[in-house]
Amino acid sequence: MSPGSKNKPVRSERERLSRRGPALRLRALMVQAIRDFFARAGYLEVETPILIPAPAPELHIDAVPAKGGFLQTSPELCMKRLLATGYGRIFQMCRCFRQGERGALHLPEFTILEWYRAHAGYKDLMFECEAMIQSVARDLGLSQMIQYQGSTIDLSSPWERMTVHEAFEQYAPSPRQESMEKDRFDTCMVEDIEPHLGRPKPTFLCDYPASMAALARLKPGNARLAERFELYMGGVELANAFSELTDTAEQRARFQREKKRREEQGKEAYPLPEKFLDALTLMPDAAGIALGIDRLAMIFSDSATIDEVVTFTPEEL
Repeated sequence: MSPGSKNKPVRSERERLSRRGPALRLRALMVQAIRDFFARAGYLEVETPILIPAPAPELHIDAVPAKGGFLQTSPELCMKRLLATGYGRIFQMCRCFRQGERGALHLPEFTILEWYRAHAGYKDLMFECEAMIQSVARDLGLSQMIQYQGSTIDLSSPWERMTVHEAFEQYAPSPRQESMEKDRFDTCMVEDIEPHLGRPKPTFLCDYPASMAALARLKPGNARLAERFELYMGGVELANAFSELTDTAEQRARFQREKKRREEQGKEAYPLPEKFLDALTLMPDAAGIALGIDRLAMIFSDSATIDEVVTFTPEEL
């Protein structure tokens, strides 16, 4: 091996990290702009533990085991315990971990923004999410019309609101109920619906089937639907939000059903988060939202993959 060949990996890494420089600088400014927005809105920034004894048992989300428990898949359980003790407006940006998530939009270790607001519902968070992203874009010096992978996204208000039922009627080859009965809901979402969402306006896709409520409250007067929405920009899912379920018995029953489904599919059945369930008895009506920081950085920097907006991918370590 020639002496020069030893330096090739170093030069290659230097070139790669140099290419990411503009996106990383924009990301840093974006994170600061997010903090500024929530400070102005009266939110308290909090930090909760990454190592937890029990994640929320959800069928399609696999936690990373760690000594003494699991690495968090989301900070929501601890943040909701804070809500239950009187913290009315809180937010956090932190690292989360999920097994088996890797792709152009996925990393097994990623950064998430979550915020929770007492005495609010999911519709309130639609307006707040819209205002936050518009504020961050202004702080970054961007116009209301941004470019993302060949598409123009118009950030001006109002943003599009569309129900899941309407999305299936407009874009899917079969109705929502039929897709669910054939276990093709997720496939239809990814292949037929999501590519159309968030163009030219960001889209709030709302009112999910009750079976996909997870930790969400069901709609008063229509228990077949959950007060939940996801935000899309340029075909990319950015956020998941809902009005919080505060019924301890119902939440326990949902967790037990998910735990059983995990067992039936040969997955690890996590212990129930008992302290969270106890805290629900004191939690006020509230709404919460999780937004992917990496994906928002992708949108604002017009990056095609998540790899372009992080310092190191798992394969580069």
